[in-house]
Amino acid sequence: MEGYHSPQVEARVRLNTNESPFPPPASFRAEVARLAEGVDWNRYPDRGAARLREKIGELHGVGPEQIFVANGSNEVLQTVLLTFAGAGRSVATFEPTYQLHAHLARVSGATVVEGERNADFTLDPAEVERVLTAAHPAVTFLCTPNNPTGCEEPPEILDIVAALTSGLIVVDEAYGQFASWSAAGRVADDAAIVVSRTFSKTWAMAAARLGYLVAPAWLVAELDKVVLPYHLDAFKQAAGLAAVAHVAEMDERVAMIVAERERIAARFDELAVDHWPSGANFVLFRPQTHTGRQVWRGLLDRSVLVRDCSGWPRLAGCLRVTVGTAEENNIFLEALAAIVGSR
Repeated sequence: MEGYHSPQVEARVRLNTNESPFPPPASFRAEVARLAEGVDWNRYPDRGAARLREKIGELHGVGPEQIFVANGSNEVLQTVLLTFAGAGRSVATFEPTYQLHAHLARVSGATVVEGERNADFTLDPAEVERVLTAAHPAVTFLCTPNNPTGCEEPPEILDIVAALTSGLIVVDEAYGQFASWSAAGRVADDAAIVVSRTFSKTWAMAAARLGYLVAPAWLVAELDKVVLPYHLDAFKQAAGLAAVAHVAEMDERVAMIVAERERIAARFDELAVDHWPSGANFVLFRPQTHTGRQVWRGLLDRSVLVRDCSGWPRLAGCLRVTVGTAEENNIFLEALAAIVGSR
């Protein structure tokens, strides 16, 4: 196996890793500093992260017993797979999708069963039925908005999956705040549906590595058996508490990013560039006049870095651009126009 890596090169405008282009507000930083003053550094942190789970639960209208927190949504997903997948079990993904789902599943010892998306990257119910009926997966991943394609899975797809599998359904909503709907309202004690979220994107906390899961209480109790003790340090818990007190500022950032995302898509329509509808903070696109690699290189020569997906299975010629600030997006679009020209 190879590890999961996101190669980094130097560029003036970095639009390749789906981070927030905006830092947290100054009041957040001041609150984190204040909370850090109260950390007992010589003591282990609260193993259950009780206060943080309580505050995140309030955002979703559930109790702390339905929240699991970890070091980024990646550790959340890893813990889920260590708990419910493993040797002798299968995990279903629908490709192309977030590469780490399959990677973590294989690390857990599970067999990965890959379904295929349509040419427009939507999910065909018949393909969903074929995969789930044949494989009987212990865990099925739905990524919405899907990374790297940006498409939102409609609620009907979740209904279909829920009707076809008795296994766990993990809805990865790393970009959920940018989308038009959330599966969090579907979490219930009698349904094996869980929703993962991250603080890296809309909360502008990629450096902190903090993520969480909304799930039935019985499922969270199982995860708590598997996760390492004291896995979430006291400082990170303090940063999370500060963040959830700034929902209004987060919503403002989301609105700005969505508006810029639509501006980028509209400009793509004027250029020799194909693209797909996105409900996330990025847009997948394919140049018409050049190869994806040529455009990636041309952008980098102009000190603009995007994600080169052109060598990935099912994504020939595709690139992915993270929505940046208005100034960063202008630089990107001007560089792209100089390379590909108009339609």
